Amino acid sequence: MTSVWHILGERRPLTLLLAGALVLAIAAVVTAGPGNEKQVQPRINVEDPANEVNGPDGKVWVLSFKFNEPRLITVDIPGRGRKICWYLWYQVVNNTKEPHLFIPDFELVTLDKPGVYHDQVLPKVQEAIKQVEDPTGYMDIKNSVTMTYQPIPPAKPDSAPRPVTGVAIWDDVNPDANRFSVFVSGLSNGYSVAEVPPDNKQVIRRKTLQLNFKRVGDRYYQHSGEIRWVPPADWIYRATSLGADGKAAPKAPEEAPKEPMKQTPREK
Repeated sequence: MTSVWHILGERRPLTLLLAGALVLAIAAVVTAGPGNEKQVQPRINVEDPANEVNGPDGKVWVLSFKFNEPRLITVDIPGRGRKICWYLWYQVVNNTKEPHLFIPDFELVTLDKPGVYHDQVLPKVQEAIKQVEDPTGYMDIKNSVTMTYQPIPPAKPDSAPRPVTGVAIWDDVNPDANRFSVFVSGLSNGYSVAEVPPDNKQVIRRKTLQLNFKRVGDRYYQHSGEIRWVPPADWIYRATSLGADGKAAPKAPEEAPKEPMKQTPREK
């Protein structure tokens, strides 16, 4: 009678191969890190000044951006009750030669259920996000206000990048919305001035990163795994109420939507 050990002995090469594959699979999971971060590098737009984006003598700088798909978290917010909040974990890297101040402005625009939502500073929500994304505090996750306290330092040529980590938060996003875009302003000092008819009023347009997403679920069972990035990322020039330096500028008129737009004010 052939013993089990004899069979395993004959199949030892296969056993070792399977064991090796298992070790490699585990290593791949460990080195992949938390989440599936997407990297967006600076790119030239037709409205950029020629040969000036992140060039040695260029006047237009652009920061690199890494992000995860937006995620959902349920938090009891003081004065608001229990809310499902959306958040975007991100990192910025400065690959230019000089430090640059990042004054972030994150705008989430739902497309199939028209609405516009600005990111908010919600300390209770931010603390809950830290417990999920950075329980040790190593990344020192910042919000859209604390991100402006210090300029983003330039990466050194012969060393690993020095990312700065942040989070954008939205609440009361329409639960029936399945297609949306996130517009990220402040990653560049690039801007242009356009004249809008019929009165030819001048409008400031900032270089902005556009990220498109879709959600495959419904309003009754919302969770983070439903949200998917729809590549590619686009660098566009977009009308804004902020100037190129991040300060208030004359309000830019937006194109009239087909349906009334919902505006959620930033918490003060």
